Amino acid sequence: MVHTFPDDLMQAQRDWYRVYQQLAGAEHEAQLTVLRRALIQLSVQISTHTYWASLPGTAPAARLELKQAAWDALSQEQATASQRPPASCGHG
Repeated sequence: MVHTFPDDLMQAQRDWYRVYQQLAGAEHEAQLTVLRRALIQLSVQISTHTYWASLPGTAPAARLELKQAAWDALSQEQATASQRPPASCGHG
């Protein structure tokens, strides 16, 4: 079954992946703490979203579908961003 996820839920899952990637590269303890807290907040936001109540019995499969869809969207965003020319710094 293909699900249509609310925009805010999809955004929260993409944000979760972004924060997770930042956490993986973080070096300073203060930065780690901030990122861990953000990850926890996003996890709560995702897991308690009202959308899941509309899917009795199929929520686990839908959660996996959300994760895959968000990962694919984030990968596409990052690929597109890496192909853009650098922004002008205004010097010259």
